[in-house]
Amino acid sequence: MTLMPQTDSATGTSRTPSLRTPRSWQVVLTASAAQFLVVLDVSVVNVALPSMRTDLGLSAIGLQWVLNAYAVAFAGFMLLGGRAADLYGRKAMFLLGLGLFTAASVVGGIAPEGPYLIGARAVQGLGAAFLSPATLTLVAGAVPAGAARTRAIGTWTAVGAAGGAAGGFVGGLLVDLLSWRWVLLINVPVGILVLAAALLWLREGPTGTGRRLDLPGAVLVTAGLATLAYGIARTEETAWTDPATLLTLLGGLALLAVFVAVEARTAAPLMPLKLFRNRAVSAANVAILLCGSTSFGMWFFMTTYAQNVLGYTPLQAGLALVPSSLSVILGSKLAPRLMPVLGARNVAVTGALIGAAGFAWQSTLTVDGTFLGTILGPGILMMAGLGLATTPLATLATSSAEPGDAGLVSGLVNTSRTMGGALGLAVLSTIAAAAAPTGPYISVAGTPDPYHLVPGYAMAFRVAAGVLTAAAALMLLWLPKTATRSAKV
Repeated sequence: MTLMPQTDSATGTSRTPSLRTPRSWQVVLTASAAQFLVVLDVSVVNVALPSMRTDLGLSAIGLQWVLNAYAVAFAGFMLLGGRAADLYGRKAMFLLGLGLFTAASVVGGIAPEGPYLIGARAVQGLGAAFLSPATLTLVAGAVPAGAARTRAIGTWTAVGAAGGAAGGFVGGLLVDLLSWRWVLLINVPVGILVLAAALLWLREGPTGTGRRLDLPGAVLVTAGLATLAYGIARTEETAWTDPATLLTLLGGLALLAVFVAVEARTAAPLMPLKLFRNRAVSAANVAILLCGSTSFGMWFFMTTYAQNVLGYTPLQAGLALVPSSLSVILGSKLAPRLMPVLGARNVAVTGALIGAAGFAWQSTLTVDGTFLGTILGPGILMMAGLGLATTPLATLATSSAEPGDAGLVSGLVNTSRTMGGALGLAVLSTIAAAAAPTGPYISVAGTPDPYHLVPGYAMAFRVAAGVLTAAAALMLLWLPKTATRSAKV
């Protein structure tokens, strides 16, 4: 959405409405509410997985695809969603995406068997792929460039991060009080309310003309990412050198290579490779991918550690992570205040290092860990750091885009974060499985053996700490101090 300039009666000059005007805030809040739903559904099912497995008879790989079907479809089609927002209108794609997302939530909530649930999660991800880029573009277009836009993006980031952070609590509450089905069905009334707000408050901005969607590119990148994620997920049960696993991994990489070749030659590419000539866009997206690769794993391992090792109920596990939820919001809202003083790059680097310290602390977890020492303290550091890093990275990337590429760059930012999360979860789960000691996974009582789980979880957190440290070094060396639009883009 683009706000129309208004004429100042005293000077005769035009001005753009500020963030304080009611319509700007209505747009920001509507878009942020939709982003909250999108990110919430990445993590809300974590605490419901044991109940889903019991009710639907899902295998271990099936459970992982309840998570990955959403994340892969979300990330794979998000570039298409971003470009569609530029060509056909941000409000139109917002409504289309939210409608698909809400309808798929109904199907998933009443799913009689595992394949129905996994299919519904994939359609949810498709809807999210059209919805999410539109939310960031609407937020950026609702306010003028500068401090107001930075605050607006900070709000969008904080609300989205809160969605991921609140997933454990919301999921635990619904599973304990109702059933696992409500972690999906709850999206329906909320989705309807946000649809009504969008119809009432959003206005369509100018759209591109004379361009077409790159459907072959969308199919190739989605197939490549899905195949690669599936290959990584297979390594939990088979060796990396297993022929079938190697073939799957190489197939995914080959599809992505074909995607790059197609994008370099097509007249209207889904992802113009010239975007990556812009230093801010390329560096920020790599950094977002690395940060995202640790955040999904954090929520997955923290919720399973609380339930399977410390013996928390789903609701207790969700409540235990509330401070982390608040800290990621605090970090996201603090970043815009620090950026004018320290610079966007320095704030992002500081956030990544704080997050790395939290992951390193979390890697000291034990079978008889305490709430203060193994959940509260490290959880606050991990999520405050990631919240602090995300806002400046998103601002650097989107502020460098030309107006006609705003939706595409927004989609790229979200693709990097979500695909980083999906691949990171698959890799960290594999590392955790490989680091677990030999012996029975299930105890005599029929529950997961804590002594089997903890060493693997600890290794996964140590690896995540290393990834964030590497991300901080990359940002320090590669990110520009300020975002500028490249003439080449």
